[in-house]
Amino acid sequence: MSKKNKKDTDDGLVYSTNSNLSFNNLNEEREESLAANEQSLRIHLDRLGGGKLLTRIAGFVGSEDEINALGKELKQKCGVGGSIKNGEILIQGDHRDKVLQILLKGGYKAKKAGG
Repeated sequence: MSKKNKKDTDDGLVYSTNSNLSFNNLNEEREESLAANEQSLRIHLDRLGGGKLLTRIAGFVGSEDEINALGKELKQKCGVGGSIKNGEILIQGDHRDKVLQILLKGGYKAKKAGG
């Protein structure tokens, strides 16, 4: 069976002597969700190839749904596009000041990082 057709339920497990083992418990990922006032977010300004600017928000701790919701809110309020990659929110353009104000109003602890 090829890898792309293989189900993610076995994760390569061949044999176990544990009689209480179930495949549902193997893939559990426990993601801690911190309250907004406990989050410590950093707002970076990066330059992509071609000289385009990118606002990057790092340090978010929570589930994928929560970071997607925050990313969507930030993109809508800034009126630009962006994405979420590797646990970081990427906003097109230099929107550090606006993002900082939105996060502070939302109760997050955030500050600008970098030079």
